[in-house]
Amino acid sequence: MTDLQISLLAIGGTLVVGVVIFNKWQEYKAKKSVENAFADGHDDVLLNPDIPLDISDRHEPVLDATPDTVNVPVTPARKVEHPADVGNPAEPDAEITHGLQEPTLDAPDELSTASVPSSQAPESAEPEKELPVDELIDCVIPMEFDAPVRGEKILTEIASLKYVGKKPVHFIGQSTNGARDVIAVGGAYTNLFAGIQLVSRSGPLTELEYSEFIMKLRAIADNLNAHPDIPDMNKVMLNAKGLHEFVAEHDAQLSVNVAANGAPWALNTLLAALEKMGFDQRPDGRLMMPDGDGGSLFTLSTNVGVSETITARLTLLLDVPCVAPSRDGFGAMAACAKSLATRLSGTVVDDGNHPISKEALDEIGGQVNEFYAAMAEAQVPAGSMRAQRLFS
Repeated sequence: MTDLQISLLAIGGTLVVGVVIFNKWQEYKAKKSVENAFADGHDDVLLNPDIPLDISDRHEPVLDATPDTVNVPVTPARKVEHPADVGNPAEPDAEITHGLQEPTLDAPDELSTASVPSSQAPESAEPEKELPVDELIDCVIPMEFDAPVRGEKILTEIASLKYVGKKPVHFIGQSTNGARDVIAVGGAYTNLFAGIQLVSRSGPLTELEYSEFIMKLRAIADNLNAHPDIPDMNKVMLNAKGLHEFVAEHDAQLSVNVAANGAPWALNTLLAALEKMGFDQRPDGRLMMPDGDGGSLFTLSTNVGVSETITARLTLLLDVPCVAPSRDGFGAMAACAKSLATRLSGTVVDDGNHPISKEALDEIGGQVNEFYAAMAEAQVPAGSMRAQRLFS
């Protein structure tokens, strides 16, 4: 081996060692940046559950003061579009889109009898107890018995009919005293009501799904000596189409990003800190902030694969129609993003890494309130069982 070859090997080895040392140093810096961010000694509302979340400085009465510089597009679940460049004064600070319409958060008129049959647009107030069979969002088929039938016999017959395609199927019964409720062992029922959901995020009920549902329902009716009142398929399909338009127009999501200003963050340390803040980690890698009642307030994604060790971007996502206005999901998500940005030396940005002004966030907060009001007027309040089912 010549002196030149030996020299080249030595130089190459030195470079390799240098790269390894540099990478280790970067990982060390990422870890320390997160440790320092969450160990500065002062109380934080997100890390200390005993400290109430003070968001009184927000301007909107219900859902304001969200992230300082966040990606706040309201987008359909199946199609997410980026907000407009907030740096252009001629354009809105944030573009809100839903469905296939022009960017806006204006909700459509309430569900009318053109979209839902008259029996599905009751004028009276919603009952206190929400039942799993709902005339507004289900195709409901009544089945009258020749004589009262015990609940255990009904449950045996309907046990296998939970879904048709991707559409859930539910049953309730009318007891001998005239009350309607879920079927229970020991009860006696004069009528059975079967409901198949007209719409979900996957799309409206199809003719094939409806035909399969009717076929299975007739078999149940024969076994129970019941007389089903089957509606016309064309009418059912029309109702499903009208309700699907409502779901598409209201399938709104808000997302906010926190981007690192310098070195990326070490995931192991970051995830541990996020769990201390109250996030629950899902199997898909997303972290969920519980709403305190068994549901999700908003979620957080690290935007990297399971094999990655660092990340430079966090995304918080609010499923708007699935969270009740009283929980202030938008405000809570904004407060969380701002706290993370402050602690991690990051910036709240949109999908194009453009900061969003506080004025834009206040405007979006007002639009979210209008969105919630429109959903309530359409008798599908955000966060209700109806909304949870429609936007599943």
